[in-house]
Amino acid sequence: MSHPPNHDLVELGRAEFYSRARSFRYAFDGWWFVLRTQHNAWIHGLVSVAVFIVAFWLRLPRRDWAVLILTVMVVWMAEFMNTAVEAVVDMAMPDPHPLAKIAKDVAAAAVLLGAIGAVIIGLLLMGPPLWEKLTAIS
Repeated sequence: MSHPPNHDLVELGRAEFYSRARSFRYAFDGWWFVLRTQHNAWIHGLVSVAVFIVAFWLRLPRRDWAVLILTVMVVWMAEFMNTAVEAVVDMAMPDPHPLAKIAKDVAAAAVLLGAIGAVIIGLLLMGPPLWEKLTAIS
């Protein structure tokens, strides 16, 4: 029994869809791993939520929201990459090694740099309107 020619295209499309779905599942597995195992991720999460609540309260313009979202995203991406580097280094070098330490320290420094930048950007964007709101209340 032969299938119509477009049957192969349908099967190809179905296989591609399931492949993409698996990719999303793997990404969410990684996200969940970071949340479960990295204590700083919970700090990032709480700060992210607090920043978004304050930004909403301040009624920041869309452009400021875009900058805040990008800034928060950079910190989260740095945290995810730091976790990935730590896992790969631990797998490759189970015993302490100076180069393994450097790799982990540099990855951690990337998170710190992103967090410092995020604080500065947050203060630049939200500081003036927050100050204005708080002084208007008193």
